[in-house]
Amino acid sequence: MEENAATNRAGMGSPFGFAPAEDVPIPYRRRIRDYYQALGYGAPYEWAHLAEVAFHPLSKPLSQCRVALVVTAAPFQPDKGDQGPGAPYNAAAKFYSVYSGDTAKDHDLRNVHVAVDRDHHAQGDQGCYFPLAALRRAAAKGRIGSLAPRFHGLPTNRSHRVTLGTDCPEVVARCRADKADAVILVPNCPVCHQSVSLAADQLEAAGIATVVLGCAKDIVEYVGVPRFLFSDFPLGNAAGRPHDPKSQDFTLELAFKLLEGAPAARTTLQSPLRWSDSAAWKQDYMNLDRLSPEEIARRRAEFDRQKAVARDLRGG
Repeated sequence: MEENAATNRAGMGSPFGFAPAEDVPIPYRRRIRDYYQALGYGAPYEWAHLAEVAFHPLSKPLSQCRVALVVTAAPFQPDKGDQGPGAPYNAAAKFYSVYSGDTAKDHDLRNVHVAVDRDHHAQGDQGCYFPLAALRRAAAKGRIGSLAPRFHGLPTNRSHRVTLGTDCPEVVARCRADKADAVILVPNCPVCHQSVSLAADQLEAAGIATVVLGCAKDIVEYVGVPRFLFSDFPLGNAAGRPHDPKSQDFTLELAFKLLEGAPAARTTLQSPLRWSDSAAWKQDYMNLDRLSPEEIARRRAEFDRQKAVARDLRGG
């Protein structure tokens, strides 16, 4: 009887209730390295790796704190082509400098990043990567003291120099101007995870507590952050399941608990939520075993085209 119950509970035929061997966090850094080398781009990208990570505890109860939101999603630009769920990478719709938006207003933000998981996208629910509605609900319940008057958009930038010297200091300046006591940071693509991790370090050094909500565990932990809430979901869904406000509220509550209780820098908490009953989705992302030589060549050509668009927008 006990063995049968364990088999049913596992749902995979395991007599012990074990998950399948492949049901582990996706190794994004390795997948990305192998993928771009297969496309012919040569030397792998060098990810940032902090030797020391700043840590600033909350200076007062969270119920008295002003909380700011930093995201990497882009404002919808109707004249810039397809930006809908599952749309291909659209460099023309990206943004290249920090922007801010009024948290008292509704906004339409999209995922247009080069390497977001388009096979398992957020399906049109921006609450998965832009938790403004969940933060409003938390403020209305008194869980946080208040929501900062602005949210801020942090660019996806592969350049460590630009991220550290331009983008992160601008985010810090805007959060300080808004008198934020704490900041929730939500990335989408792999490089986004690096960018918000570097921003978190600078925010903490400036005396503002942070927590990163992310899906790329290996990237965030390699960079090093004060507090990290890991959701084992496809990229682009770090704030909860699509069309599931309860999961989004639960995810945000876990982030709040990290802000309140993390004992030191490099604290990671994994959400217990699962994306689906099956872990098969983890085999789709940048998996060379599932791509033909013709598909690899097509992707190389498309990526080169989008890089040219991005260069033109940045002015070289």
